[in-house]
Amino acid sequence: MTILSFTLILLAGAFLAGLLGSLTGLGGGVVIIPLLTLVFHVDIRYAIGTALIASIATSSGSASAYVKEGITNIRLGMFLEIATTTGAVVGALIAVFIPTSIVAVIFGCVLIFSAIMGLRKKREAFSDEDVSKLARDLKLNGTYPAGGELVSYKVRHVPGGYFMMTFAGVMSGLLGIGSGALKVLAMDNIMRIPFKVSTTTSNFMIGVTAAASAVVYLQRGYVSPGLCMPVVLGVLLGAFGGSRLLVKANTKWLRIVFSVVITFLALQMIYNGVNGKL
Repeated sequence: MTILSFTLILLAGAFLAGLLGSLTGLGGGVVIIPLLTLVFHVDIRYAIGTALIASIATSSGSASAYVKEGITNIRLGMFLEIATTTGAVVGALIAVFIPTSIVAVIFGCVLIFSAIMGLRKKREAFSDEDVSKLARDLKLNGTYPAGGELVSYKVRHVPGGYFMMTFAGVMSGLLGIGSGALKVLAMDNIMRIPFKVSTTTSNFMIGVTAAASAVVYLQRGYVSPGLCMPVVLGVLLGAFGGSRLLVKANTKWLRIVFSVVITFLALQMIYNGVNGKL
């Protein structure tokens, strides 16, 4: 295979990953890493480094729109970034010393969890009781536009959400994916904020988390420009196309199909990891 054909195939695969990731909310990294490791037999550490760079690009591009609309809770996001960036650096440092087969097995397990989280029913109910003194002192409570008016909400269980975000950061640095499922779980289920706010704030945070761990991979030499260029370009184009299709697409069936595909890829990763093929 020539360099040109490899680049074009990778570009097409990255476009598909960005498209599906945007439509389902699971992110392009969950497809990019299996694509590079299972199809192109790239070392998983280089695949993770590439996925982290792609996460920075896609998060930077899409998060700005949500911030402009006033949905993202920037103050909450910046506070929780302390947890995720700390965890991301720790995860990236650990990943260098963990055998690639173990990383592949952990990656597969997190993929299955992400697929399950993608299928769950979205909880629209949220707390409007001002019960967290810490959230009040840190001014984490906020509002978001809905139906032409501003809806207020209160943040709860700040320490529990902070701890879960630290764990999400470790997983992001270790595996090279945004860990959006864990971040949404922390904000949606633990901190009890609206799902729309939790998903947009998570998207806002992913790029910063990825940047923290990408520095470690770059320093270790696991970021290849030849892989990053077509992947970043393809994922960006796919994410842009996905945002356009999202209005017309039946996301329920897309989530089901994509979750089945992700589960299959996860089982492949676990199988290859257990047998030492990665």
